[in-house]
Amino acid sequence: MEFAHKPVLFQETIQSLNIRHGGTYIDGTVGGGGHAQALLERLEGTGRLLAIDQDPDAIAAAGERLREWENVCFAQGNFSQMHKLARENGIEAADGILLDIGVSSHQLDAPERGFSYHQDAPLDMRMSQEGPTAADLVNNLTQRELADIIFRYGEDKSANRIAAGICMAREKAPVWTTAQLADIIKESVPAAVRRAEGHPARRTFQALRIAVNGELDRLREGLQAAFGLLNSKGRLAVITFHSLEDRIVKRQMASWCQGCTCPKDFPVCVCGQKPQGRLIYKKGVAPSQKEVEENPRARSARLRVFEREGT
Repeated sequence: MEFAHKPVLFQETIQSLNIRHGGTYIDGTVGGGGHAQALLERLEGTGRLLAIDQDPDAIAAAGERLREWENVCFAQGNFSQMHKLARENGIEAADGILLDIGVSSHQLDAPERGFSYHQDAPLDMRMSQEGPTAADLVNNLTQRELADIIFRYGEDKSANRIAAGICMAREKAPVWTTAQLADIIKESVPAAVRRAEGHPARRTFQALRIAVNGELDRLREGLQAAFGLLNSKGRLAVITFHSLEDRIVKRQMASWCQGCTCPKDFPVCVCGQKPQGRLIYKKGVAPSQKEVEENPRARSARLRVFEREGT
């Protein structure tokens, strides 16, 4: 099975995990197995790697790619279930955890998955290939609910217009395909938006994908699960692709690094709060101009890395 996905910030991510021989690692979003292969190569047959993905296509493709390594095991599920999946595979703690958040190149480029407005396909967008589809949301949510999703997750100022356009269109016939939805959006937004750079459907498609997969809630849960699994000096590396994700990661990692919260005029600390780790990069890492030119999908990526406090 072909599962093409070009990892972004590849070298920076692998180096930041500070891989130790004999260590235990978790790739919570194995995708096509690019990061996982690099991890295994650096482990040189020692230690263990747990490869997780909610997409059955990814698990199948990564299993084929990594078949020569005996120290890797696979688990299908969302990374928010990491603690449970780790225990089921005999892992109680990890020296490094990687999360590459968002939709993969394979999912975007496979028309039948319904993630992209560039090709006509069933309006699906399910990463796990289970549960309600984007078409279910588009055809069954109220105008207010649709507008809220588009504005909250797509940050689109035309959210109300787009939601109204969808509701008007579905009164005539259900909206089942990506092309139908893209056309409705294009007709609903102001002319200035249609003339602007980028397709006017981009933000709505992003918003529906996030809603269908519960991505932001799963991210929050996954960060907590990862923190709970980290060994002393263990590192968590997270790659995000838009501001909503990055904001969640940035704030969560900052909270783990926060020390005493007592007022400055207190002579001694009474809160007892101590930093639980440190940031490896203060402001995160963005891709180089060269990488963006070679892979335009990398342009909004950001890598943030947290190291748990040593004992």
